[in-house]
Amino acid sequence: MGAAVAAPLAACAGSGSGTPVLTWYINPDDGGQAEIAKQCTESAEGQYVIETSLLPRDASAQREQLARRLAAKDPSIDLMSLDPPFIPEMAEPGFLAPVPEDVASRVSENVVAGALAGATWGDELVTVPFWANTQLLWYRKSVAEAAGLDPAAAPVTWDQIITAAQDQDKLLGVQGTKAESLTVWINALVASAGGTIIENPEAPADEITLGLESPAGEAAATIMGTIGESGGVGGPGLPTEDEGASLSIFQGDRGSFMVNWPFVWSATKAGVEDGTFEQSLLDDIGWALYPQVTEDQQTAPPYGGINLGVGAFSEHVDLAYEAAECIVTPEHQAQYFATNGNPPSNTEAYDDPAVSEAFPMADVIRESLEIAVPRPQTPYYNEVSSGLQQTWHPPSAVTPEVTPTESTDLITAVLRGEQLL
Repeated sequence: MGAAVAAPLAACAGSGSGTPVLTWYINPDDGGQAEIAKQCTESAEGQYVIETSLLPRDASAQREQLARRLAAKDPSIDLMSLDPPFIPEMAEPGFLAPVPEDVASRVSENVVAGALAGATWGDELVTVPFWANTQLLWYRKSVAEAAGLDPAAAPVTWDQIITAAQDQDKLLGVQGTKAESLTVWINALVASAGGTIIENPEAPADEITLGLESPAGEAAATIMGTIGESGGVGGPGLPTEDEGASLSIFQGDRGSFMVNWPFVWSATKAGVEDGTFEQSLLDDIGWALYPQVTEDQQTAPPYGGINLGVGAFSEHVDLAYEAAECIVTPEHQAQYFATNGNPPSNTEAYDDPAVSEAFPMADVIRESLEIAVPRPQTPYYNEVSSGLQQTWHPPSAVTPEVTPTESTDLITAVLRGEQLL
């Protein structure tokens, strides 16, 4: 409610003072976006003022609020922090102001491939890459060494880490809860096996073809089902396990390997500093690229993060793009990573000493982002993701013989208007 009324009030204040006020709708963080808004306001020297308005914490709720207001042609939305999977849904009906060619050229320089892919729709850059995120393979060095594995030196497969955990009576940290994190896992498995969830993402809803009934879909289902087996390496809490729960398992006595986002490092380091964990835990943590499905196929890690969209109905589109360019400078991205833990999309930001000091695995994060694959980019993403969560949950019920076909049938029927989720 507060977010809904803040922007119009701010706009009125701006028009009265003569200085245009740009409202930037941001996702919750540790104050980093608000600080960048303050710095860009100062550097604008009176051309504009950036005020932030906080969106809900849940990504789906962010999408719903922005989509409804943009559908109503709300002029108060100047800038918005957008989760990449929702960008096609905003771009397709014209809710995003076109990115000027000169701006697109500048904000694409030195940007990792995964972020550019996530900012694009219809072969055009429709948003400005801001920060990018990816999952790494985190591992306990002691467990990996006992298994004869060195993930930092050579890629490892899902089969290898499953076997290592089983042999040592350990648990794998994965996200099996019925939420967006499950879609992230499914997509990464399918993509790492060389497949795609949607084969023709720009097609109309009733013509979309899914790629799950394939060797890649079957391989993904095999891995998930194996981890989810009763009494298996996923553990009894897997059906409700999110990123935080995965980290807790990894930090415990039965921790072994985990796929998760970079917050893992700062969260564990903070736990050591406040006395929750011993320093030996931090010393035992290693990191590497996301696991491979097969030895001969390069991994395709998850891609996440936030891009900046400019509202099509803003009264200050040109100024909004000027502000966006200020927000995403390498200096601001490095600052944001070091203070808030959100990795840059611009490779130059990784050269900042503050970045490597805060995140010693920054080079691996950058490498992962170059090969990361976005979740299915389609205006019907909500239907696709919800359908996947409904049919690939719980992980213990996933089988290569049934699950890919079941999810294909459900999602196809929903997109054709023949069935409801």
